[in-house]
Amino acid sequence: MDNLGTGLIWFVAFLLSTTVHEAMHAWAAWRGGDPTAYHGGQVSLSPLPHIRREPIGMLVVPLLTALTQGWVMGWASAPYDPYWAARHPRRAAVMAAAGPAGNFLIAAAAFAMLKGGLAMGFFIAPETARFASMVETPAGPNVVTTMLSIFLMLNVLLGTFNMLPLPPLDGASVMSIFLPSTMRTRLRELTQSGMTSMLGLVVAWQIFPHMTGAFFSLVLWALHPQASYS
Repeated sequence: MDNLGTGLIWFVAFLLSTTVHEAMHAWAAWRGGDPTAYHGGQVSLSPLPHIRREPIGMLVVPLLTALTQGWVMGWASAPYDPYWAARHPRRAAVMAAAGPAGNFLIAAAAFAMLKGGLAMGFFIAPETARFASMVETPAGPNVVTTMLSIFLMLNVLLGTFNMLPLPPLDGASVMSIFLPSTMRTRLRELTQSGMTSMLGLVVAWQIFPHMTGAFFSLVLWALHPQASYS
């Protein structure tokens, strides 16, 4: 795979994975009694309504970073009614958890296909493992091995990053149900503050890169428990 081809796969994987993430948020909110995202068209596995809501984060920035940096960055969002979330904190927590759950389901599907390919001899352990090369064929990496590897690692990292308990990430909303009501209200107010959300993202971006190596090693070990990588 050349750099352009790999970059395009990163972009496609991000677009589809983020669409699932936001559609799961929207679906869980709709089922929980908040039709805001449903009326906005976000209860959909089509990327189009999500791109229309966040064209810069869903299309422009991911495409540019994928083609120039060899990895992808971007963002998306699904609307919800904050008054509904305040009245129904547990339903709001389910809505928040649904997005990362969608990423983990994609990662589980990619992992199952990689393990199946390894068991049947279609795939082998790579000599040098990377995010885009968790397996390869006996003839070397190809589009399928690169795509499955990227879908696996991207969704493991997307799901885990979003579950960090820092506003405005989903983990903060999930964590809030374990807090007393006064602290939960305060956390919700902080989450709705643009300054607090920006600070939370900055802290998350400082913390998370130190965690990615451990997640990569864990997934690699699960795929190839008998292999040894330094």
